[in-house]
Amino acid sequence: MRFIPLFSGSSGNSSYIEAGGTRLLVDAGLAGRMITDALDEVDVRAETLSGILVTHDHIDHTKGVGVLSRKYDLPVYATAGTFRAMAPIVRELAFPNVRLIRPGEDFYIGQINVIPFATPHDAAEPCGFCFVEGGKKLCYMTDIGCFRESMFDAAAGSDLMFIESNHDIEMLKHGPYPYPLKQRILSEHGHLSNAKCGEALVRLYETGVRFAVLAHLSRENNTEELAFSTVLSALEEAGIDDMQLVVAKRDRTTAIFEI
Repeated sequence: MRFIPLFSGSSGNSSYIEAGGTRLLVDAGLAGRMITDALDEVDVRAETLSGILVTHDHIDHTKGVGVLSRKYDLPVYATAGTFRAMAPIVRELAFPNVRLIRPGEDFYIGQINVIPFATPHDAAEPCGFCFVEGGKKLCYMTDIGCFRESMFDAAAGSDLMFIESNHDIEMLKHGPYPYPLKQRILSEHGHLSNAKCGEALVRLYETGVRFAVLAHLSRENNTEELAFSTVLSALEEAGIDDMQLVVAKRDRTTAIFEI
């Protein structure tokens, strides 16, 4: 399985997954041209994609969905709530390309087994995804206000965790955001902090997780160095010294991961 985070942050999100001849985008939260240019950089032509999966309706995950689907005739996979809420952004899609999914009900796209699971976020019907193929498992979990038991169960044993490490709590509390926005981010339907991300990875280590990509960093309330050091400290305090950590880039391709 091949995994390439193209963009990851509050200004736009999109990732590429390939396995067994199936090629998928998870979210398309930037202009379609920016995403196709990023795909070109890793030698993937947009017309060869098998579909787009959408985690939730916010514009930093949906901005380019409609354009890409219409231009390249791509199926779009999302929950009913997400389809309803993102309609003003995505606009009309060809009926055959509207693919409804339900958290807890797995399905296949080509050879990839896709397992959606519910996530806590202030969106209509958000979800995360696990992707399984050839005995390998990738878990994609961003825009989560907290780490629930059901999410732990879904992510357990993943070969790669793509997990939110959105903000440093003190930076957020003392930063320029208005108080209501701070409260939203800190709530159980907001975003996962660096500290909470570290706690989640300590638990997931016990299930065999050894590789994590820290994702969806806030531009205003975090830094790559702070996210990395906070999560690393949590792991070290738990006596863990063999989990590989990488921080996803906000505005460019992070790396090509093979699992």
